[in-house]
Amino acid sequence: MNAIIRGKPDNLDEIGLRFDRPRLSGPVLLNSVPKAGTHLIRNILRMFVAPEQHWPREYIQHAILRQSLDAFSQTQPFLSWGHLLHSDEACVAVRDIRHIVLVRDPHDWVLARARFYMSDEFQGSLNHIKGGAVHPEDVMNMMILGVHGRIPALLDVFTFNAVAWMGGPATVVRYEDIVAAVNDLASNRAEAFFRQLLADCGLDLPDDWRARVEAGADRRESRTASENLSQTVAFPKTLPEVQKRILDFHAPGLRSLLGYV
Repeated sequence: MNAIIRGKPDNLDEIGLRFDRPRLSGPVLLNSVPKAGTHLIRNILRMFVAPEQHWPREYIQHAILRQSLDAFSQTQPFLSWGHLLHSDEACVAVRDIRHIVLVRDPHDWVLARARFYMSDEFQGSLNHIKGGAVHPEDVMNMMILGVHGRIPALLDVFTFNAVAWMGGPATVVRYEDIVAAVNDLASNRAEAFFRQLLADCGLDLPDDWRARVEAGADRRESRTASENLSQTVAFPKTLPEVQKRILDFHAPGLRSLLGYV
């Protein structure tokens, strides 16, 4: 069964009309671990890039990479986004573009993934366990260890969506650093963060950058923000200690490698 994602459409194209947005000089891929905050970084950067350069098609993924190569054109560059696995073909495709890889603390990622899979907005292979059919702790364990034949394990997701891209030309950005900067926009630290993020995309920091970030980061415009999902299972705000130990057993060293320890 193919997954279907439902949710409110955003109106950021209309909101972005109030900003004078420059054109990219070269292609930029916002690549991310699924459920690591893709909508947040994408929506913020949409406020800084000319709308005709926003990738108009599907999220770029391994299965449709060959149909998505136009996103990486040097003559007609786009700001594109997706969950592109590290592979031989992918490395060739993104060799000469600006490439951002977004990661998230695996502890919080487990909960974000669980909320999304158990929401009404996501229709897929785990529909039969929604609505309390299994205990929340079992769902969290599935998010860590995977479900045979249905969803991949945490280690596989992070290995091919994040770790394998590290140490090369890709720029790794942490979701938590974006959130911290968004929540402290008046600070010099936030200004330095967004100046660097835009530079990594080949863009300058405009004078009205704070207004642009506020517009793009508005959670009401994110179809996958937790408060915009219809939850069928209640999960804790932080990962329980047992699940933390299971994650450490499953993926020892991962959080440290990503900079979370």
